[in-house]
Amino acid sequence: MTEGNFVDYIKIWAASGHGGKGSVHLHREKFVTKGGPDGGDGGRGGHVILRGNKNMWTLYHLKFKKHFKAEHGAAGSKNRSTGKDGEDVYVDVPLGTVIKDGETQEMLFEITTDGEELILCEGGKGGKGNWHFKSATNQTPRYAQPGLEGQEGWYQLELKLLADVGLVGFPNAGKSTLLSVLTSAKPKIADYEFTTLKPNLGIVEYRGFKSFVIADIPGIIEGAAEGKGLGHRFLRHIERNSTLLFLIPADSKDIREEYKILLNELKKHNPELLDKERLLAISKSDLLDEELEAELKQELPEDIPHIFISSLSQKGLVELKDMLWAMLN
Repeated sequence: MTEGNFVDYIKIWAASGHGGKGSVHLHREKFVTKGGPDGGDGGRGGHVILRGNKNMWTLYHLKFKKHFKAEHGAAGSKNRSTGKDGEDVYVDVPLGTVIKDGETQEMLFEITTDGEELILCEGGKGGKGNWHFKSATNQTPRYAQPGLEGQEGWYQLELKLLADVGLVGFPNAGKSTLLSVLTSAKPKIADYEFTTLKPNLGIVEYRGFKSFVIADIPGIIEGAAEGKGLGHRFLRHIERNSTLLFLIPADSKDIREEYKILLNELKKHNPELLDKERLLAISKSDLLDEELEAELKQELPEDIPHIFISSLSQKGLVELKDMLWAMLN
């Protein structure tokens, strides 16, 4: 999936169908001149339904089709025949999609399981036919209910990636390189900051045909929680990761300070993120000899397990997978 095809925010317009009107009909046939009312009910208007689809990773398919309108219910007819229900419209979305009201920004619901169906706009109820209204004093009612109107409005869809491990780090820390080495993903890699503009997902193959999903989030900078850089828009993807892998390069000026800044940005965005499992990986450690590595260990934060890795020389990558798998399970 290329960067341009990753869409994690979209607005759609949805309208459900109106209910069909009830029928006003008096039964007439040969030898039955006054058979009484037999007008049927109107059909229900079609719903607009959101459906979870585990094979989707992005909202890209909604980029060019943003309007969804369900069918109206048919009117009732004679012999108490109920009108046909309007056809429902299904909109498939990836797991982890959060749905908000387009105007009030109120969160309505979220879809997290495959095949889960939730009604976004409920179809209008069909009106009752005139046979419902007959009584001893009103034996030939010549009225019926109109169908109820459907619902319509703008809705905001936001995707929070459902990955097992989230890569957290400053721009140019080597997150995309690590993702490309651990998985079959092919993120854009270059020697400048903010190369990654959209999150990338990859599946890490583990021993015994097991696997887990890892997400490369665009680099966080100080002030990301207030909207600086790209962090504000993409911090929400980290909310769904069960384990956070902090990546700080070995040639960093102060590893402890960088870790502290990253942790602070996560805390400002959502304090619950600090409850997740955390692992610190020191990338680009092919630059270090044993002596430098031993020195660096003294400067690392004490409250988090660490590992020295190198995507270039494949150093520590097997151990990294083992540690992540142990944390996930």
